[in-house]
Order: sequence, then structure tokens, then C-alpha cells
Amino acid sequence: MSDPAVGTGTGTSPGDDATPPALSWIDSHCHVHDERIPDGADGAVEAAREQGVGVLVTVGCDRATSLAAIDLAARHDGVFATVGLHPHEARHGIDTIVDLLDTPGIVAIGEAGLDHFYEHSPRAEQRQVFAQHIALAHEHRLPLIIHTRDAWEETFEILDAEGVPERTVFHCFTGGPGEAERGLERDIRLSFSGIVTFPSASEVQEAARMCPSTHLLVETDSPYLAPVPHRGRTNRPAWVPDVGRFLAELRGEPIERFAAATVAATRDAFDGRLDP
Repeated sequence: MSDPAVGTGTGTSPGDDATPPALSWIDSHCHVHDERIPDGADGAVEAAREQGVGVLVTVGCDRATSLAAIDLAARHDGVFATVGLHPHEARHGIDTIVDLLDTPGIVAIGEAGLDHFYEHSPRAEQRQVFAQHIALAHEHRLPLIIHTRDAWEETFEILDAEGVPERTVFHCFTGGPGEAERGLERDIRLSFSGIVTFPSASEVQEAARMCPSTHLLVETDSPYLAPVPHRGRTNRPAWVPDVGRFLAELRGEPIERFAAATVAATRDAFDGRLDP
């Protein structure tokens, strides 16, 4: 989950281009269970499939949203749920979600991490809950999905102290080449959202250029952060191909090869849990 405005646009069209998709994609991070998603969660899943997005990871941010993600995943093949406590919600304590990790089919822990921009939860509680998420990822042998905003140094400090889980993802990556390099040195995957399409995101774009294809994922973080050319509208998983097309052009790669590489990288990041 990110914090910029969700957008106020509505409409049922998954995109401006009605051409049937020739490529397959995975939305590695969305909140399709969110009530603000256009056409509702079930409609958004179908709209995504029409655009070639056959797999969606819908991410919990507290107990209620984790339960909503679990419920949606149970209703749809190709939709997978995570359980987590966003740093905004850290004040509620890790005990509010721990029991949900016993739910069959959970594919990751998170999103979790640090947010020093809004500080909706005190920093000390954010640090404690982030460390607890890392411990749970080790205990349950699950991938960890990280949210970090204005907190890079502390994020790496806690990861190094607790031990980076074998499969870890920086979701909605907003760092530059330096932060990317530090993450990649720790074998962390980088997931790029619609932010990478923004004209002001030159540092994020440079990080995307240097990221190995084995560690590059794409996401929408919907209903937030609609990519160009949809900025100002409510984001949706059907628009992950827009992020992918931008990245392929940015990296100078054929779109077919790039799409296939992101699918492979995402399946690996989730340790085969998204496989058919």
C-alpha cells in the first residue's frame, strides 16, 4: 500500500486499448480486495484476466484486509493472499494477525516495514513489528514483502540484524541506484509500480535499468498509483501491462522477453507458490 491519492476516476474499461492481450503478466502486489477497486474485486479480477494478468497477489495490511484478501483468494483461481501489518498499523501489534498465518494458501508475509513519512504509528513500534515480521517469515519459511518510505537506512539496519529472509521483495520500489544495489547485494527482489512511469521518477527509472531480470517484478499497488497514461484514475490490476510495457522500453528489451522474465522472476520470488 502506498499513500498518494487513489484517484477519483471510475469506469469499467480495463484500459484504453481493447486489443486482446498476447502476453501473460503477474501483478505481484495489489489490493484488489479493496472496496475502492472499480467494478468490485470480482469484476477487477476478470478485467485483469482479459488483459493477460492471470495471477494476482492481493496483499493484507492489517487483520481486516488480510481476511478480505484470504476470502478473495478462496473465490478465484490465480489470486493469492498475503498476511501483514503495514507500518501505519504497527500500533495495533503483531498479535492481531499471527493466527492468520495458519490459513492454507498464504503465499507471503507483509506488507510490513517502515514509513517515516506519515508516521501513523510511532517509530519504535514500527521497528518492533517489522522485526517480528522478519522473524515470522523465517519461522514459516515464507517470502517477506517490504514497504519502506523515507527509512532506507533503518530498513537495511533491521534486515541485517534479523537476517534477510531467503525470498524478500521491496514492493513499490522508490529508491535510486544506490538503494537498488544495496538491496540486490542482499538478494532482495525489486518490484516496480506505476511510479516508474512518472516523468519525475528518474532515480527509480535508473534503478529499473540496472536491476537484473531475475530480480525485477511488476505491480500496480492498486487502487493506488495508476501508471501513465491513467494517472488521476483509480488504479486496477488490469493496468500492470502498462507498467511492464514502459519498463521494457526503458530497458530496451523486447516486450515478449521482458514479460516472460517478470513472470519467471515473480514465481521464483514467491518460491513456486504461484505456480498453477
